[in-house]
Amino acid sequence: MHARKISAAAATAVALLAARDIIQKRHALLRSFPVIGHARYLLETMGPELRQYIVASNEEERPFNRDQRSWIYASAKGENNYVGFGTEVDVEHVQGHAYLKQRTFASALTDAQDPQAALPSAKVLGGPRGRAKAFRPASVVNISAMGFGSLSGAAVTALNKGAALAGAMCNTGEGGLSPYHRGGGDLVLQIGTAYFGCRNEDGSFNLDKLKDVVAGAPVKAIEIKLSQGAKPGLGGMLPGSKVSEEIAGIRGIPVGEDCASPSRHTAFGDVDSMLDFIELLADETGLPVGVKSAVGEMGFWRELATLMARGDRGADFVTIDGGEGGTGAAPRMFADSVALPFRMGFSRVYGTFAELGLTDDLTFIGSGKLGVPENAAVAFALGADMVNVAREAMLSIGCIQSQKCHTGKCPTGIATQSPWLARGLDPTSKSTRVAVYLRALRKELSKVSSAVGVAHPALITANDIEIMNGDYEARTLAGVYGYKDGWGEIGPYLTDEITSLLATERASFRKRAV
Repeated sequence: MHARKISAAAATAVALLAARDIIQKRHALLRSFPVIGHARYLLETMGPELRQYIVASNEEERPFNRDQRSWIYASAKGENNYVGFGTEVDVEHVQGHAYLKQRTFASALTDAQDPQAALPSAKVLGGPRGRAKAFRPASVVNISAMGFGSLSGAAVTALNKGAALAGAMCNTGEGGLSPYHRGGGDLVLQIGTAYFGCRNEDGSFNLDKLKDVVAGAPVKAIEIKLSQGAKPGLGGMLPGSKVSEEIAGIRGIPVGEDCASPSRHTAFGDVDSMLDFIELLADETGLPVGVKSAVGEMGFWRELATLMARGDRGADFVTIDGGEGGTGAAPRMFADSVALPFRMGFSRVYGTFAELGLTDDLTFIGSGKLGVPENAAVAFALGADMVNVAREAMLSIGCIQSQKCHTGKCPTGIATQSPWLARGLDPTSKSTRVAVYLRALRKELSKVSSAVGVAHPALITANDIEIMNGDYEARTLAGVYGYKDGWGEIGPYLTDEITSLLATERASFRKRAV
């Protein structure tokens, strides 16, 4: 009797659904194929997951293939991240694949390295321009710009605490410095076009508010965001429905009102005034100040390098974001077809400064899928001094690449403001995973540097890597990107300094280990 009632209820539900499908006019498929047509929409919704686990091979998926994600997951959990039975890469045919050339003989190197060591930058950030609070970053791998609002409070907390545990820095993103950024990690404060957290009521920049923010948190540097890889040259609109009291308080905007982020800055309007703005922030705060940008037309970079060559004004660092980057929502046109990919964009910017002999005078930071060892190694060989990781850090705290960041329905509680979804992410346990992942990436970079015969990843050169160029052919990284002799390399003084610093650290570790 009970089974008959259930069957009758199910049949009624199916009949009602069929009637609704036949009457509605929005979907032709459902009018022609009532009920069963819903299977198509279900499969479409589950498409990314089906491709990840059933359809695609380990090397096919994008943005991150299964092998890359598996390495990040295993590393973050402290598990075995090795592989067995050889490579799955079609080594002689994969166009663009990078191969590092190990050296048979090299200067004396030691494998005795503290696994907790942070692997410092070869350059002092702000040192060449004499900033009052110049410092040597303790880690060449740091957390990229991901703000509260785009990410949940739980996710930001996990990332910041993880950075603190690993001795790395955490970029606040343009959404302002939130309470979730105060988990102990050193901060890079990002200033976007809307000047969240340091703005007047009309959206213009307010220096006094910036100084208050800097004074109340462990801010180590300021990054002026000009554009990002996901949506370069594009502003944004934060709907009033998403402007809660918490977000309004952090960003300095009215509760429940739409808030536009312009596509361009209003505090400056050209390279000359931008340099004045950089010097103003540096003078008032004492902090190193730099810019972040994706790479499009090169006139901006040529003018920046030319004006910096005078020596009176300059950015302390430039963060180059590849067009393949992006942690949040963006129009597909911008995600796919605006701004140069990282390697191409970075090499052009680096070459612009190298032509004028300025590369030792500022720090180059790379971002855009650089959180896997092979990509990071290429970035260092091209001249990067540090790399920022965003999506890879998200993967380390549980992201499954469901590609729902733009919907606010991230199933792992990372890119969402849903209390129910965010509740599933435990900041304490996930912060440990972030830290373990960051350490694993640094360790991998140290190991590959040693294989190449150098003490630090910044000493890997563009001639130490070859790029597959068609079947059975390869060219050096220097040849592919038109590097001249010495490009991508730091100067002799910096080389001696970082080599000596690492030797001292490793000698100290050996003594403690005995």
